[in-house]
Amino acid sequence: MKPLKINPDGNQRLSLSKLQAWENLKYGMFIHFGMSTFANCELPSGNDSVELYNPAALDVDQWIKTAKDAGMQYAVLTAKHVAGHCLWPSKLTEYSVKNSPVKTDVVEAFVNACSKHGVMPGLYYCSWDNHHRFGSRTPSDTVKSEQIYPGQQLSFTTSEYQDFQSSQLEELLTQYGKIGEIWIDIPGVLPRCYRQELYQQLSRLQPDAVIMMNSGCGDGSKYRVDKSWPSDLIAIERWLPNSKDGHIKWREIEGKAYYLPGEVCDPIGKEWFYLEGDEPRSDAELLGMYLVTRSRGANLLLDVPPNKRGVIPQTYADSLMRLRANIEKNENVF
Repeated sequence: MKPLKINPDGNQRLSLSKLQAWENLKYGMFIHFGMSTFANCELPSGNDSVELYNPAALDVDQWIKTAKDAGMQYAVLTAKHVAGHCLWPSKLTEYSVKNSPVKTDVVEAFVNACSKHGVMPGLYYCSWDNHHRFGSRTPSDTVKSEQIYPGQQLSFTTSEYQDFQSSQLEELLTQYGKIGEIWIDIPGVLPRCYRQELYQQLSRLQPDAVIMMNSGCGDGSKYRVDKSWPSDLIAIERWLPNSKDGHIKWREIEGKAYYLPGEVCDPIGKEWFYLEGDEPRSDAELLGMYLVTRSRGANLLLDVPPNKRGVIPQTYADSLMRLRANIEKNENVF
């Protein structure tokens, strides 16, 4: 294999200085919250009543204050997950907080809280949507077929769904001010031509934001261009960066060199969304996750899910504060 010839500036959209500024954030909070929290299911059917979402003690400011107190410098909120229920009052669907018992615009409250506490806001949007189908076949429809026919692309989105996704993202990226990170999950159900158009749209609406097309589980050593490109970041989901070389930041994509920082994402417990009895990992495991991630050159986006009341449980907050203390004993990062 020929060695990769690196353009000192790279061929990526964002400058090295901007990407390295993002890397210097080091540690953030992933916030999985929404209909899945109330359905007790990470991947709901999309048919749950809009009234099921009912966080009676919702306190978004508490989420971000907890992140700040824990030493986190950015946060990413699941604005819309697999259930399709939207945490903002989207004009494009009735399946949102505007028709739920608690009508708070969570996206607005989240961005405002980030501004108040000096935390960079990021927004997550899932392309797998079990409620807004528009004729699409989601992984929920095809999981059994994919077990029979492994490796085949059996899930897909229609052009009507793609128009819907683009319009919803325009709402999110034009109504709430500056967003620092944009997370697109399950981009593999989107065709390459649409992903390219989507990337261009996102970069036009929020030109300084880093864009994550989630490349999914793994240590980041292999990158699926057919499933995740274009992107500004490489996801290392439920894994740690490659142990031999750490995260490889310079990659050759279709004959050109790109600087692609890595982001490890993993929950504080076992589940992405809050589930009763899901206790935080041990202090030693969380410290190890942080130190290994950082020593191997990636950021850590630790998922800390609020409960059905709409607050981060005290057990999670206490665990985060112990983690901060343990990090400070091992590495002067805060």
